[in-house]
Amino acid sequence: MTLLIIGLSLSFIAIGFLFYFNRQLKRTLKSNNTALLALQKEFTQYQVSEKRLDEKETAKREIRFDHIARSIKKNEDFINVVNQKHQDLPKTIRKVIGHIEFAKPINKKTNI
Repeated sequence: MTLLIIGLSLSFIAIGFLFYFNRQLKRTLKSNNTALLALQKEFTQYQVSEKRLDEKETAKREIRFDHIARSIKKNEDFINVVNQKHQDLPKTIRKVIGHIEFAKPINKKTNI
């Protein structure tokens, strides 16, 4: 009879420990689950914000490249206009220098 009482007491104690550890495990799992869900939400927000930032940077780069391309085109057009206007520049320079070299001096005393 005493063995029966001791056995039942030990089994009740063991069942109590099992319930206690089971409850502790559930609390731990619940807090871990909450923490993981919060981490997942935060990481998702991070991914979204990084994607937006990347898209904005890509748009800025494309705009900047467009501005650079326009500037290059504008400079090339200006160079082409200058080249077209001054194709006969050497002839013009020779003509002006020829007039200067063969002109009579204004002041005959100093030959200037």
